[in-house]
Amino acid sequence: MSEDYQALSSATLGARLGGVDALTSRLGPDASSWSVREVGDGNLNLVFIVEGSEGAAVVKQALPYVRLVGESWPLPLTRAFFEYHALTRQAARDPGRVPEIYHYDEAQALIVMEYLTPHIILRHQMMAGRRVASLGRTIGAFCARTAFRGSDLSMPARDKKADVALFSGNVELCDITENLVFTEPYFDAEMNRHTSPQLDAVVAELRQDEQLKIAAQHFKRAFTARAETMCHGDLHTGSIMVTDEAARVIDPEFAFYGPMGFDIGMLLGNYLMAYLAMPGHLADNDARTAYQDWLLEVAVDTWTAFADNFAELWQTERTGVLYPKTLYEDQGHYLASDAALREVLGEIFADALGFAGIEMHRRILGLAHIAEFDTIEDADMRAPLEEAALRLGRTLVLSRNGYAGIDQVVAAARAAGRGGKP
Repeated sequence: MSEDYQALSSATLGARLGGVDALTSRLGPDASSWSVREVGDGNLNLVFIVEGSEGAAVVKQALPYVRLVGESWPLPLTRAFFEYHALTRQAARDPGRVPEIYHYDEAQALIVMEYLTPHIILRHQMMAGRRVASLGRTIGAFCARTAFRGSDLSMPARDKKADVALFSGNVELCDITENLVFTEPYFDAEMNRHTSPQLDAVVAELRQDEQLKIAAQHFKRAFTARAETMCHGDLHTGSIMVTDEAARVIDPEFAFYGPMGFDIGMLLGNYLMAYLAMPGHLADNDARTAYQDWLLEVAVDTWTAFADNFAELWQTERTGVLYPKTLYEDQGHYLASDAALREVLGEIFADALGFAGIEMHRRILGLAHIAEFDTIEDADMRAPLEEAALRLGRTLVLSRNGYAGIDQVVAAARAAGRGGKP
């Protein structure tokens, strides 16, 4: 294969990758017989499903620009490097939860990985009103294990610092988050868009909210300065693939070292938006109410599983430089250890709520929206649902320290869904 980068196509993939043992051993040796289809529906990359007589695989290749915008927004190919390294770490920290990597080519910015089938994107599953068994427990455990095991609570200090240095090179993708998530939604930025003129008043209100702007920048500062653990960086219902019985996490190209509450917060924000958008997807009142109840159960289960798994790891794998057992358990100070754990989890929970609210704002006001809202064609139906999400997001950001637990967040979501004050 040439070391000069060339973007793949469905027509050229077989000839270009027909000599890669990781593919031929799984698909069959005759590359000319492979079936190749490009399925990338994300904002950044090429994604191909390649099938042969003996199996299938996914080939993902970075493009030198943001696919959503085009060549006017260049982006480095190194994001494939960070995705590869993030996947290897996630696989070690929560085995079986991310696709297996078969081959990585740094020069071509491509990763060959496991084809997840019959999985579909969780966002589509939710819009169709279909459940996933144990979803919250599965993803909550993933968030806890990757957060804890990628932190100074567990990792040797030298390894943690080396990892922080490595992922600090993911500058351009962090820059996207720093601007598109934390800054641009809160003023009239060029690439912003909201889909309904009915939202003009609430959008103007939020952009004049000085306390909200201060809080958003507080969280931006946390994003840039608090290298607590390796974060997925873009964990939402579009980066989880599911069947009715299982869930797997994909697409960690935005990986960085940041706050422990970031990933789970962004995910909780997406659950809450899915809940609020459901009137635009399920017409039957009883079916919709039952499914919305399930979505909120998923939110509860996700946080509960996070806290439970984090607490278990606190007891069994707390071998890093933070909160060493020499200060607590080894001196018989078990209650102090428990108190420290509660304090850490309380900080993570408050952070998660802030990040959740900011995610809800940027998905309605910024460049990259979510299908749950955008596919509701009736603007008169869509606008009140989006407004409810915007107002709930503001409450989560500004009142993040006032929630005693996830049940109160669920109550606020229910109130927002009824058109009340969250």
